[in-house]
Amino acid sequence: MDARYSSAISHWLETILFERFGHRYAISQDRGFIRLALAGSPVTIRIVADPTTFTQARSDLPCSRWEGAAEGWRLPLEQSLPTPGMARLPVPLIEKDDEGYTIGYDIMGLTYWMLSRQEEVGRTDLDKHGRFEAKSSHAYRHAYLTRPLVDEWLHVLGQIISRLWPNLPLPQHRFSVRVSHDVDRASRYGSSSMGRLLRSMLGDVLRRRQFRRAVKAPLIWRQSVDRLHADDPANTFDWIMDVSERHGLTSAFYFICGRTDPSRDAEYDPEDPAIRDLMRRIHARGHEIGLHPSYNTFRDPKAIVSEAMRLKRICQEENIEQDTWGGRMHYLRWSHPITLHGWEQAGMAYDSSLCYADSPGFRCGTCFEYPAFDPVADKVLNLRIRPLIVMECTVTQYMKLGWGDAAFGEFMQLANACRAVRGTFTLLWHNTLLERRNERALYTSLLSRTSDSRGPFSDACIAARTNVLSRPAGSSKALFQ
Repeated sequence: MDARYSSAISHWLETILFERFGHRYAISQDRGFIRLALAGSPVTIRIVADPTTFTQARSDLPCSRWEGAAEGWRLPLEQSLPTPGMARLPVPLIEKDDEGYTIGYDIMGLTYWMLSRQEEVGRTDLDKHGRFEAKSSHAYRHAYLTRPLVDEWLHVLGQIISRLWPNLPLPQHRFSVRVSHDVDRASRYGSSSMGRLLRSMLGDVLRRRQFRRAVKAPLIWRQSVDRLHADDPANTFDWIMDVSERHGLTSAFYFICGRTDPSRDAEYDPEDPAIRDLMRRIHARGHEIGLHPSYNTFRDPKAIVSEAMRLKRICQEENIEQDTWGGRMHYLRWSHPITLHGWEQAGMAYDSSLCYADSPGFRCGTCFEYPAFDPVADKVLNLRIRPLIVMECTVTQYMKLGWGDAAFGEFMQLANACRAVRGTFTLLWHNTLLERRNERALYTSLLSRTSDSRGPFSDACIAARTNVLSRPAGSSKALFQ
């Protein structure tokens, strides 16, 4: 008896295809193939099925590359396509016959494996924060982490659909940018204990050389009870919203509502008058408020539920109503699929945690939002995944690229990969990393380039990518200044 994907996986994949291509394609399985059928049509798309490979929690799968352009297919990034799970490919990979098309690579299996994060189930090769690292992943090992590989393969599938059913209109997705901000610290001085205040002042003097701020810190501290002080360096919230509004974007601010590790969680409480005031101002300007579960909640669904209830209660008391509630895990801590259930049980609509802290890119293989799937329980969850593409400190600190041309080039390469497949470039930028002039310059220039809406590859973005990638990393003249 041949191996098969479960009925739950098949139905979930039908939803993925519907969201991507706008029509219901029935999935059936027969003798080592997945068949995509369209109601009323005699022709189908047959795709080789490899459930034995793509239901494994491993990162040592084989991988080859397909030269699709040589076979007459358009590849969105104009490169060969990696084929995780397959070392040797048939030539040609895609063939047409009287019954339709046959694809010799399990595109649907790859989609399941990447989007469900089957690879991460039960892993023990974790970092000091209990996180599955990029360097352990198949995508990192085979150099496709910075590519939306699932989206690239579905782009090829879309071409096959158009050739097989030429009169079938397909949706035209548009590139977009989504920005969010984890509020780990709402202020440098406000909400601080006396000891933390003194340490901040010492840092102002010895590390940051900001002597005037150190002198003014006690005054800011005393005057931050009811409202964040305008002169507090971490109070960049109005500036962030100004920038977002100039670019037609909505910022999402994720607040910590618990203290499961006092050394790593926020010093503020969401009930603080100054935090309530901040939430009211964010809501009044049309931006989003969300949850940033505390450090030790990622393996504790009940704790996520409790903190979500706390946030929603405070928002209700402040007459803050939203159609959608979501957020992101603190430190990007994630235990799959336990963390998923915390978000679902909390009644949250989406999570936007799935990106690696140590390397940017496409952890889920996609830059499109999609319904969550639990590969252990084999079921669809009432939760959406909004893949995070990059966190600013991954580029500037983990990768040690600083705040100049090299960092800008890394961000733009990721944004242009999203643009190539008409997906969403989801960016995390902390409010505390917008205090200095060079931090703000990088952020504003990145939004100026990526929020350009003139087309899938605007002149500005093409020029930016070409110029950045052709310049030496240590160039003294920053492109974004």
